[in-house]
Amino acid sequence: MSLQIYQFACLKDNFGVLVHDPGSGATASIDAPDGEAVLAALALKGWNLTDILVTHRHSDHIDGIAALRARFPKVRVVAPAKEASQIGGVDRAVGEGDIVAIGPCGAKVIETPGHTAGHVAYWFEEQDLLFAGDTLFAMGCGRVFETPMNVMWNSLMKLAQLPGETQLYCGHEYTLANGTFAVTVDPDNDLLRSRLAEVEALRARGQATLPSTIALELATNPFLRAEEPNVQRAVGMAGADPAAVFAELRARKNKA
Repeated sequence: MSLQIYQFACLKDNFGVLVHDPGSGATASIDAPDGEAVLAALALKGWNLTDILVTHRHSDHIDGIAALRARFPKVRVVAPAKEASQIGGVDRAVGEGDIVAIGPCGAKVIETPGHTAGHVAYWFEEQDLLFAGDTLFAMGCGRVFETPMNVMWNSLMKLAQLPGETQLYCGHEYTLANGTFAVTVDPDNDLLRSRLAEVEALRARGQATLPSTIALELATNPFLRAEEPNVQRAVGMAGADPAAVFAELRARKNKA
């Protein structure tokens, strides 16, 4: 049986996501941005929380853990081993290649340092689901706070290798701002312009722009397209090392 996904907005621009296995009743929260919002979502769906899968240590991804544990004392908190001491209360610390079971379904841990040094993503291979936290966004990527730029580039390339049909869930609703920037550095990309128009319409109606797919990101996300000649020419770096082009793209986005 397929996993059921429930995505909802919380805080200023975060996404909360619940992953539910109907057969076993297991339910995971991807991060815990807002405890009350996650509890409300669980009540709405009639699900009991069994796991919290933490992508990284930033407060807007972990501040809800205490409230969730107070309501569900047996909840298992899974978090990146390299940040577990900063998160606290971690029941299982994980790293590259570890498998986290939600009922009968397994999520493979992919280390994606860059936004934070210990950031991880969770990939449910059989269900074609990726929960990327703040590493990869729709038409964008996270700010690089704790590593050299090439480390983040390598993390993005790891995610870019996943099957194209993989559904991408991210930590924030940043798609409109990302798309507005993307067309400035990939101006001849017709699919990108069409996608931006769709995103503008969705946001005007107050609707979410996620999930995306890896295939769509490869076609429209400039941060995954630093090897593309059109993107390199647009930033005046034709023939340059893609990691250097990525660094220039991220620097420009920081100023946008």
